[in-house]
Amino acid sequence: MNQELRLSVGASPSQRTWAVVVGVFVAAVGTAFVALPLIAGGVLGRLSGPGDPFSSYEEARDVPPGMLPPALRDTDSGAERAGLSPFIGLCGLPFVLLSIYLVLRVLRTAAWLEGSHVRVRGAFRTRGVDLATARIDAAALSDRDAADDVPAGGQRAPAIIATDHADGRRVTVPLHGMGLAGLPPSELRALADAITTGRPVDGRDGDAHAVARQLRRLAEHPKLG
Repeated sequence: MNQELRLSVGASPSQRTWAVVVGVFVAAVGTAFVALPLIAGGVLGRLSGPGDPFSSYEEARDVPPGMLPPALRDTDSGAERAGLSPFIGLCGLPFVLLSIYLVLRVLRTAAWLEGSHVRVRGAFRTRGVDLATARIDAAALSDRDAADDVPAGGQRAPAIIATDHADGRRVTVPLHGMGLAGLPPSELRALADAITTGRPVDGRDGDAHAVARQLRRLAEHPKLG
């Protein structure tokens, strides 16, 4: 029970490779979209400018406006003259941020169980909780009638949620990997044992024991989850 067990919630090597390739491509496209108005403005400014020795209005502020070259009289940038506002490039920023988040999530998502303590790492942070003392909640885990192996109703929950009673911290423990394959039976049993370790069988702990029993049933019949 005290040996650290890594749960099979992360992505496979092929999924990681694919996520990096797609993420880099989307980030590159978004970055190009952000930079396009700026690049276009500079290129168009050079193409349309008369090549005057003044590089800015500060250098020519003592010259009467009528004697200024057209490039300094015109307040619009090259991109704006071409109908490209610099703010258009901001539309590509969400794609860059989203691709970075998805790549980090695929590469970093992991979970470890050590004794009754579970740690779950996401894209940016790691959270932990003691399953033996936390409040345990789950969606409709597959349940089955005791007389046969046919599911009695409900669907397998994608995760269990452990809430620390002291500070209200919530940790979501996935019950499947990123390829949607369920956790192997040994890991489901380990989670069930961690939940029930030293926990009373009555009172407010009854729900936690019910979730643990369902996890053990899923471990016995993984194909019916």
